[in-house]
Amino acid sequence: MKLYVLYKLMIKKKIYTYAGLAFITLFTWLFSDFDVNEDTFSEKVKISLREVGNQLLLANEDSTSLVLPIVELGKGKYELSFQEHLPMEPSHLVSILKDNFQKSELPDDYRVEVVQCKDEEVAYSYEMSSNQESVIIPCAGRFIPESCYEIDVKFTKRTASFFNKRLFLYLFIFIVVVALLDFVVNNRKQVQAKEDDKEKYAIGSFYFFPEQNKLVKAATEINLSKKECELLAIFVSNPNQIIKRDELTKKVWEDNGVFVGRSLDTYISKLRKKLKDDDSIKLSNVHGVGYKLEIKG
Repeated sequence: MKLYVLYKLMIKKKIYTYAGLAFITLFTWLFSDFDVNEDTFSEKVKISLREVGNQLLLANEDSTSLVLPIVELGKGKYELSFQEHLPMEPSHLVSILKDNFQKSELPDDYRVEVVQCKDEEVAYSYEMSSNQESVIIPCAGRFIPESCYEIDVKFTKRTASFFNKRLFLYLFIFIVVVALLDFVVNNRKQVQAKEDDKEKYAIGSFYFFPEQNKLVKAATEINLSKKECELLAIFVSNPNQIIKRDELTKKVWEDNGVFVGRSLDTYISKLRKKLKDDDSIKLSNVHGVGYKLEIKG
């Protein structure tokens, strides 16, 4: 199988591999859930909820009473409570919680309940979701009178924080960049392989490339004129055989203008000089008949 064909098959296989890796990474980034470190997650939630409590108090012009310690009620469920009574405006609560959770890169899916301290009845509740169709915020414009309240937050879907998801996005970009670089490098190799697969003939220690009008010996290229190339192609097709002068002149000069009698001998002489570095090759003159390319071995 030719080198060029092998390169094409290899590149096709690599494209499928890179595409598969990129798809898996992107799919994981978009849809998968991850359990973030419990301790880290809990601390982030507590810090965020304390700031929520602080902003709720400041919104009610209370800069002196305390936000009580955040209590973890269970896995993914936390309680925010206050030292003093305060009124509750649902739309304000929704906005403050959402902003602080986004800043802390916490999950978008959670349920909030405003619970009355005296009887543990739910005075107000709503649910947020990364899927906008699942968001439920009832009666956001109503005002809840001043009283003792506890705010319970339950994270309903533990998705990765934005930081973790960002790593997968970076990985996806990295795979794409590596794939592009690999494509560029292999494309050059493919071009070179295509060049190497062009029609060539071995003549002793030389390689003859008729399409490129050149001889190659080791790392040395020897350029051929069009007539030299046409003559050598005839000899290479008929090694160790006598080619008559008339046949050579007819094939090379018949459709190429005026033929001068000594032209054939001149070009044969040029070819001999270009092939002289290999003793196993001899372009000999058969007196009165024509020429013969003798190749030993």
